[in-house]
Amino acid sequence: MKIVYVNDILYGYATGDPTAKGGAERYGWHLTCALASVGWSVTVGVRSALKEGEERTVNGVRFIGIGRRTHFLSAWYKFLKKERPDWCFWQCADHLWGPAAEIARWLGVRTAFSMMHDNHVQLRKALARRGNLWPLYAWGLQRSDVIFVQHDGQRVHLPMRWQKRAYPLPGIVPLTDTVVPHSERNGAVVWVAVIRPAKRPDLLVEIARRLPDIRFVVCGAPSLSHWDAGKIELIMTQLRSLPNVDYRGHVAPEHTLKIIGEASLLLSTSDGEGFPSVFLEAWAAGTPVVSVQIDPDHKIRNCDLGKVTETLDGAVDAVRSFMTSSERLREMGMKARRHVEELHSPVAAVRAFETAVAHASDSTTAGLIQSESR
Repeated sequence: MKIVYVNDILYGYATGDPTAKGGAERYGWHLTCALASVGWSVTVGVRSALKEGEERTVNGVRFIGIGRRTHFLSAWYKFLKKERPDWCFWQCADHLWGPAAEIARWLGVRTAFSMMHDNHVQLRKALARRGNLWPLYAWGLQRSDVIFVQHDGQRVHLPMRWQKRAYPLPGIVPLTDTVVPHSERNGAVVWVAVIRPAKRPDLLVEIARRLPDIRFVVCGAPSLSHWDAGKIELIMTQLRSLPNVDYRGHVAPEHTLKIIGEASLLLSTSDGEGFPSVFLEAWAAGTPVVSVQIDPDHKIRNCDLGKVTETLDGAVDAVRSFMTSSERLREMGMKARRHVEELHSPVAAVRAFETAVAHASDSTTAGLIQSESR
C-alpha cells in the first residue's frame, strides 16, 4: 500500500532540524516511520525545504520537493497524479482540506483525515485562520474515507453521520532505553509549549509565584500571531523576573525530551488540546503529569498517571504535595511508562491505522457490489 502526505515541518523533524516544532507534525513523523517500517510505501511532499523534484529518504520515508511557486492545490493535484497512491493523509483543520479531498477522490485516491485538537470537531470554530471558510473544511470531512480521532471524546462530538467513519489512532512516543530514577532527578517542574493564549502561560506564572521554593523549567517560544505585543511582553517579563523560573525559550526537540526525563513533574496549564504529545513524552520518561484541565479519555485520573486539578489552587496543592514524595512520583512514573509501552507504541498505532483503512476499503467494495447489483 502506498500513502502520501504533504508537510514541511515533518521534514524538519526527520532531518533533525532544531527549530522544528509542533506536536501534530512530530506525531506525523513517528507515524510515517512506523508505517514505512512494516512495508508501506510512504512519500511526503515538501513545499519549501526541497527544490521541486529533489528527493531524500529518511528512515524509509521518501521526501520529494513539489514546488512552492504554484498554488498549493495545483501542486497537490500534480503530486497525487504523479505518485498514484492508494491513500493520502492529512492532519489538522484547514479550509484547503475540502478541495484537496475532492481532488484526491477524483483521482481515485482514498482519504484519511486526522483530528489533532478537540476544536477540530467543532466545525464553526475549527479553523485557526480564515474561519469563515469552515464549510470547506466540513466538505473535506464529508468526503473523507476515514476520520482518525485521538480519543473517544472527539468521536462523540462529531456529527452522527460521520461517527461510523471515525477510528481511534493512538499517539506514538519513542521509548528511551533507561529512565532516570526519581530519587536522582533534579527536583524541577517542567512546562513545555508554544507560549500562546490557549496554553495559559498566565496560570504558569501564578503557580510558580505561589511556589517560590520549587524550580520551574519553561521550554517554549512565544507565538507572535496569537495575541498583541503588549500581552506577550507582559508574560515574558513575568517569566524572566521570577527567580525560581528557568526560562529556556525554544528548545530543540531531542533536548526537550532530556529535560522532561530529568524533571520530577510535567505541568500543563492548557485549556485546549487534543491528546498532547508532550504527555506521552513525559510518561515515556516516567514523569507524571499535573494538568489543570486536559485529561483525554480520563487517562491521568483513571490510570494514576499524575493528577487533574481543575483549578489553579488545586494545581498548586498537587505540585507541592507530589514534590515532597519521590516514592509517590516513582510509583506514578512506573505506571506511566507501562501505559505508553502497552498502548502508544508504533505497533499499536500501525495496527489501529491498518484496521481503519481495511474497514474503509471493505465498505467501499461492498458499496460498489450493491450498486452493480441494482
